[in-house]
Amino acid sequence: MRHDDPRALAVTAAIRTGDLTALRRLLAEDPGLATARIVDERGGGRTLLHVLTDWPARFPRGAETVAALAMAGADVNARFEGAHAETPLHWAASADDVEVLDALLDAGADIDADGAVIGGGTALADARAFAQWRAAHRLVERGASVTLVDAATLGLSDRLDALLDGATEDDVNAALWGACHGGRRECAERLLARGADPRWLPPWEPVSARDVALRNGFTDLADWLRNR
Repeated sequence: MRHDDPRALAVTAAIRTGDLTALRRLLAEDPGLATARIVDERGGGRTLLHVLTDWPARFPRGAETVAALAMAGADVNARFEGAHAETPLHWAASADDVEVLDALLDAGADIDADGAVIGGGTALADARAFAQWRAAHRLVERGASVTLVDAATLGLSDRLDALLDGATEDDVNAALWGACHGGRRECAERLLARGADPRWLPPWEPVSARDVALRNGFTDLADWLRNR
């Protein structure tokens, strides 16, 4: 249905205000609503769970809304239709909405679903790339698969050695960049010792490891890296 359809407007308002009474009434009146997609002016199709997790997310009674939608038949692993294929979990992670993230996982969301706007990866890739640290660590706690870049960015130094086995030069350089993005000096030190190049520029933006540390407010780390 179109984004300006009265049903779309009503259900969006109910979700974003946390009005569970109105939401349950709308779902009961229209059994197909829980699985419907709302098509925006650019042609992208989002589910009601995407409406809940759309930036800035963190709407009132979010976890209860997930439960109500799932009970009505909403697919917690449904993908956005358009420029990318992110699930609601990707969007919750990108908005640091830990309450809804937990509710989606409790309802059966695939924690390692691919399709992120960040390299087609998981929700964890979105969370650490957008510096949504609470969501990123919560995903790790809930059992998300962790890559070398994830570990370096989040300071999971106990996992680095195993993940470095077989890593390419670009993998190690990207991990150093991630460690500086996340302000993780211990990981940065270990990656430099493994030959990481602090002058390496990632394909997604021409910003060095030192510059990304400065951008994110980690001035001590940036100064240390300059001196190295």
